[in-house]
Amino acid sequence: MDPQLKKGFLEVLVLASLKEEPSYGYKIVQDVSEIIDISESTLYPILKRLEQQKFVKTYTEQHQSRLRKYYMITQSGLNEIDKSKRDYEEITKIYRYILR
Repeated sequence: MDPQLKKGFLEVLVLASLKEEPSYGYKIVQDVSEIIDISESTLYPILKRLEQQKFVKTYTEQHQSRLRKYYMITQSGLNEIDKSKRDYEEITKIYRYILR
């Protein structure tokens, strides 16, 4: 996949992975990797941007004697997913035209 196109999808994929429940970095990588290849070194800057944009918020919990940072989607993050759904409709029209 074209790197620029992939970059556009990654943030929304990460947000979508958090819709059902909060999660932590390694688990997010596993979940998103089922759809598109992503590494932890790619994920953490994305999570940082999403947090700065207030699409996710964080908290820490004890897990096996260590603190684990969890990411939770906010209402703004859910709104961003809805926006991407509208974008999808436009992209679909473009690809239908290309493929005709």
